[in-house]
Amino acid sequence: MPILAGPGRPLLITSDPDLLDDLLRLCAAAGVEVDVAPDPTAARPGWSRASLVLVGDDCCVAVGRASFRKRDGVVVVGRDLDDGTIWERAFGVGAEHVAVLPDAEPWLIGRLADAIDGGGLRGVTICVVGGRGGAGASTLAAALAVTAMRAGRPAMLIDADPYGGGADLLFGGEHAVGLRWPDVAAAKGRIGGEELVNALPQMGELAVLSCDRGDPLELQADAMSSVLAAAARVREVVVVDLPRSIGEPARIALAASDLVLIVVPAEIRAAAAAARVATEVMRFADDVQIVVRGPAPGGLDATDIASSLGLPLAGQLKAEPDLAVALERGEVPAGRGRGPLAEFCRRLLASLTFADEPAHYPTRADAPYPTRADAPYPTRADAPYPTAAAAPLEPRPWSGW
Repeated sequence: MPILAGPGRPLLITSDPDLLDDLLRLCAAAGVEVDVAPDPTAARPGWSRASLVLVGDDCCVAVGRASFRKRDGVVVVGRDLDDGTIWERAFGVGAEHVAVLPDAEPWLIGRLADAIDGGGLRGVTICVVGGRGGAGASTLAAALAVTAMRAGRPAMLIDADPYGGGADLLFGGEHAVGLRWPDVAAAKGRIGGEELVNALPQMGELAVLSCDRGDPLELQADAMSSVLAAAARVREVVVVDLPRSIGEPARIALAASDLVLIVVPAEIRAAAAAARVATEVMRFADDVQIVVRGPAPGGLDATDIASSLGLPLAGQLKAEPDLAVALERGEVPAGRGRGPLAEFCRRLLASLTFADEPAHYPTRADAPYPTRADAPYPTRADAPYPTAAAAPLEPRPWSGW
């Protein structure tokens, strides 16, 4: 009998008992509960709501004739690596990938787990770095994350500066229970996104991975890569507060970013210092923009500063005289939704493209049916599956601050 109970679960469509056994084994390895349907009729109620659809090659022709609505997240699963006709059948069901077992088992485990971690969501990653010390990058990073949450977009703030004092202090959350960087520093491979979020301190509804105030910790590249991938799977906005010293973890964050903001006070020396930072940042990131922070004691124009750095101007942060006092009192950056800082964050976020915008489904004219070269299943390097090194995070109860 088909099991069609849990909206959002992956859906398996196959009447091949051996293939079903293999797929259920992979689902168990991924820690995922699934719905099962032996044919298109049984699959129809769950087709649209499933986070991922796995179509057995034995059902491909029948599913193709069923005229289901086109959707993302369809994978055809077969066993014969030498059967070149499977790619044409995959096109008939609108599949994104073809997974041939047993070779594709590691990738399929990761894909199943990702389906639960946001159903294929890839959040927007914004890196913020100061053009010089004290530029206000940490404050802007926190304000962007807070503004995203206020706009109804789940967000995570990642503090990647071990010498910055800890992002949790910006929220008065230094005593909040939850994991900090020392607790995840040894992470490798795949981390569950929701598992990570649930284990972190929650500043209101915002998940924050902060450095602590113990012995200085050098962040590891593997841990940064795992954390960024996990965050982007379950959060629409991921904001990373980077140090000005661009080590390997910062380079990984820059390479994963959709946008990098360099915060530059409107001062000559700050602009000169920012030029060196910008040169290093541009080696690893594609979209780098300048945020000029007032006041401008010498009357420097924001456009001239951006032009001198050879980078586009994301905007200007006008002077906010009461901001420093408010932060010292423990007020959250942009927490009230008023003032130049909050207004800048709203404008910037409104200019970005998010995953919930209408999707374009390819037609035959857009892309011919998948071939081995066009759409091979990803490898372990593309989407690492859980390994013994990727130990489960142990969440601690949050008691507030």
